[in-house]
Amino acid sequence: MSIYLDHNATTSVDPDVLAAMLPFFTETFGNPSSKHGPGEVAAMAVQKARAQVQSLLGADYPHEIMFNSGGTESVNSAIVSALESAPLRREMIISAIEHSAVRTLADWLAKNKGIRVHTIPVDKNGRIDVVAYKEALSERVAVVSMMWANNETGTILPVVELAEMAKEVGAVFHTDAVQAVGKIPIDLKATEIDMLSLSGHKLHAPKGVGALYLRKGLRFRPQIKGGHQERGRRAGTENVPGIVALGKAAELAGERMEADAEYLKPLRAKLEAGLREIPNAYIVAADNDRLPNTTSVAFDYIESESILLLLDKEGIAGSSGSACSSGSFEPSHVLQAMSVPETAVRGAVRFSLSRENTEARSIACSTYCRASSRNCARFLLTGRQAIRPRRRAPMLDRPTTPLPVVLNDTTLRDGEQRRVWLLAWRKSWRSPRRSPMPAFRRSRSARLPWVRKKSPLFARSSRRACPRRRSPGAA
Repeated sequence: MSIYLDHNATTSVDPDVLAAMLPFFTETFGNPSSKHGPGEVAAMAVQKARAQVQSLLGADYPHEIMFNSGGTESVNSAIVSALESAPLRREMIISAIEHSAVRTLADWLAKNKGIRVHTIPVDKNGRIDVVAYKEALSERVAVVSMMWANNETGTILPVVELAEMAKEVGAVFHTDAVQAVGKIPIDLKATEIDMLSLSGHKLHAPKGVGALYLRKGLRFRPQIKGGHQERGRRAGTENVPGIVALGKAAELAGERMEADAEYLKPLRAKLEAGLREIPNAYIVAADNDRLPNTTSVAFDYIESESILLLLDKEGIAGSSGSACSSGSFEPSHVLQAMSVPETAVRGAVRFSLSRENTEARSIACSTYCRASSRNCARFLLTGRQAIRPRRRAPMLDRPTTPLPVVLNDTTLRDGEQRRVWLLAWRKSWRSPRRSPMPAFRRSRSARLPWVRKKSPLFARSSRRACPRRRSPGAA
């Protein structure tokens, strides 16, 4: 059984999308900038894809769509261009739950360019603090960047109203809509949004292609210099197969959006109903307006990576948060901003659905979550498993191997690794029947110079190098 519930991280390429892009690898492979026949065919395909994305976003003109490599490039190009276009404005505004693409860039701008960054807090349901937002707005603000929908919890921010407030002070408004595009209706021509970022692999297109919406008349400073491609705004030969795939995916998303939402909402409700039956577990931001496919559940006193490991053994793919932050030992900044209790901030698991999932698989996921949480809780308290996975997990069956509480993390410092190890073995390591980590102790003792060795030669050399201290009155 294989159940993929991590569609906010990436999606599979739709068969219709794949069929649309394949000819541009082998048959119609011309350069869109060339003036011969194959080049003209490729250029026409790019323009068709541009119109398809324009239709999905509700933009006024096709040339307002600029193709690039994905969401991160779109975010960087939009924010840096807005700051360079208004050099006398030295402030920007973001929310406390932004994606790392925005947060990392904001930190870099504050440190290296002297830009003052206002971070607007949210409440426990992920709602933006509108009062703090209004206080931060001023004529010194160059750009406001607010995500349309959060990637970890699915909460939807009122970006249309926030853009209108930003326009009153003359600030450029950018929204990171990577998670929102294709899942909820968007009509940009009816808003004051100036720039919008999207990524293809979030809506069943391949990775490595995205787009940036730029309102007509907006001043834009290109960040990649070179040729005249994309009306001089983004140099470099166009990724024609990827652009064609993004256009087809946008067309399909527009056609299926309403039907997908009607299918996914009851499917998510079934999943959350099963998750609510688990003791010491609750749905994050359950009372807020969310994407129809996203749910985040937090477990008290249990590491999310332990649950994900057991689910993975059963063929269920989930996530502990943003895939772009995988490997970080720090808890999610989104959950911290939403004041999730300290006992559960490291125990949040995200499930994101798509039209490829079924009700049976959703119920199976909640069932295995219940079994995995019981397993982890009992193991941490007693050192014994409550329910063994259907396929044996060697790391849980061998007492000489620690419970892998943290996945995909090879950069832990020794103190952090020791703390995680003690968390997993705080009960079982005291038991005389179960040796905690003999191999681990042997490897450490080999590195410790003060441990006495069995070799007499080593013992004599140690006594010569470190003579026993005598008392002052000794002869």
